[in-house]
Amino acid sequence: MPSFDQAPLILASGSPRRRDLLTAAGIRFVIHESKIDEIRRNGEEAVPFALRMAHEKALSVAARYPRSLILAADTIVELDGEVLGKPANAPDARRILRMLSNRIHRVMTAYALVRDQAIIESEPITSLVTFRTLTNAEIEHYLTTDEPFDKAGAYGIQGIGAGFIAAVEGDRSNVMGLPIVEVLAALARHGVYPAASPPPK
Repeated sequence: MPSFDQAPLILASGSPRRRDLLTAAGIRFVIHESKIDEIRRNGEEAVPFALRMAHEKALSVAARYPRSLILAADTIVELDGEVLGKPANAPDARRILRMLSNRIHRVMTAYALVRDQAIIESEPITSLVTFRTLTNAEIEHYLTTDEPFDKAGAYGIQGIGAGFIAAVEGDRSNVMGLPIVEVLAALARHGVYPAASPPPK
């Protein structure tokens, strides 16, 4: 992985899913986690919350690297107007998974690009995810895997949780935590291209 001086992009996230998506797309980057607390304000709706978090994460890292291009993102799961964040514990994860069972929910990932300590692009992307009916035994087994506990909505589409999903309307990478099509297009607008695809002359 390149150094901070050599990298065209700094990812303000420690998410393995975002790291893997960017790496698979051929983007050179380094990681500097934002360490921003993801605290929702009273009455704050899902999309404004996700956008604010993406902005704050990117700006916090940009304060240290003001000349670099910074990418941050935040993923929110919403069902019937309730924002379902990362579960606090096993009972909370159980509650969330039971809510999602046999239902359609929204997954919103907002991304933000910052340069010179200013937001230059940001956008929320939404996907609709349909869960099949989950049995209590399936939920209890899933809780033993530890997969639910660091993910919004208490499941991972890229892991064991993929077996819960009956359908996805929209970009699956968005559900993983980064809408890679939109992000790659945004990066190209600011001069960052996949290593295997040199910029047009």
